Amino acid sequence: MYGSYTRRGRRARVARLMAGTATMGALLALSGCFSPSDDSTSDAGSRPRQQPKAKVPYWVNPDGKAAKEVAALRKDGRGKDADLLEKISRQPVAEWVGVDDPEGQARGFTEAAAKADRDALLVLYNIPHRDCGQYSKGGAADGNAYRDWLGKVTKGIGDRKATVVLEPDALPHVEDGCTPKKFHEERFALLNEAVQKLGELPGTKVYLDAGNPHWIKDAGRMVEPLKRAGIDRADGFALNTSNYQTTAENTKYGKKLSAMVGNKPFVIDTSRNGNGPAPGREDPEAWCNPKGRSLGEPPTTKTGDALVDAYLWVKRPGESDGDCKGGPPAGQWWPKYALELARNAE
Repeated sequence: MYGSYTRRGRRARVARLMAGTATMGALLALSGCFSPSDDSTSDAGSRPRQQPKAKVPYWVNPDGKAAKEVAALRKDGRGKDADLLEKISRQPVAEWVGVDDPEGQARGFTEAAAKADRDALLVLYNIPHRDCGQYSKGGAADGNAYRDWLGKVTKGIGDRKATVVLEPDALPHVEDGCTPKKFHEERFALLNEAVQKLGELPGTKVYLDAGNPHWIKDAGRMVEPLKRAGIDRADGFALNTSNYQTTAENTKYGKKLSAMVGNKPFVIDTSRNGNGPAPGREDPEAWCNPKGRSLGEPPTTKTGDALVDAYLWVKRPGESDGDCKGGPPAGQWWPKYALELARNAE
């Protein structure tokens, strides 16, 4: 049951991300006004610059929620808190492509990244029957609606460089029985098509989401779902999306799984796993805004492990998992929690 709790946490966060992407897409259309730089530092009041490309090639959004919070804190004279939140604002985090104007959003993100000589990091999360009716329920109305949405996303990406984490939870939800069997074949077909269409883009890498070690604990159970979803044509798989499991545990699990799917590499979401998951299992919502958590390893492609392509911040640190433990609704920026994550990373 612990795995089911962890998956719900990730979904709740995703709901919020989806809600904000339409506005962000509009902002990105104007984002060419900043100057590309390999200097990750910034003066008080300035927007964050890009991280060194040799360390991490992904785009830092200078108008992200954390960056705006930093500016507001400095304006209010809260310099120490602003310094803490710069741990988040200076890092590249994934952009979740929503349902409103997916072509415009994908184009906006990738164009802004290209202007900064960086790659976009995107998450696609719109599979039909998403989240089994839980916090982030919804998704495309049916397979044809999903295909239409996907077509717009791929058109928006075009030939620009992008790394895509494809459909968090979609495969683990098939394997754990949460998604009804009558939808399984359609889901595999849609994921296959998505892998193919994204793979046809000259600058795009795609990673199929494969859950985390505390959800589907036996890595062997994920082999067939990944194969049926097209892992042979994907660049690899993704672990720990929006979760708190440690990097070491994900790496161990990922290597077991990789050996069973053609030695495919993988990426790990390290956005909030610095202190690992919340201790104990007595809380049925241990996944939801757990206290005492910390930012994890900063995003990088220099992992020191040939099978681990990157540590990524797929989940946006500082956004609420849901209205639990004093948090706002899922997807809303929560300054208090963002500061806790940053402070615990000291």
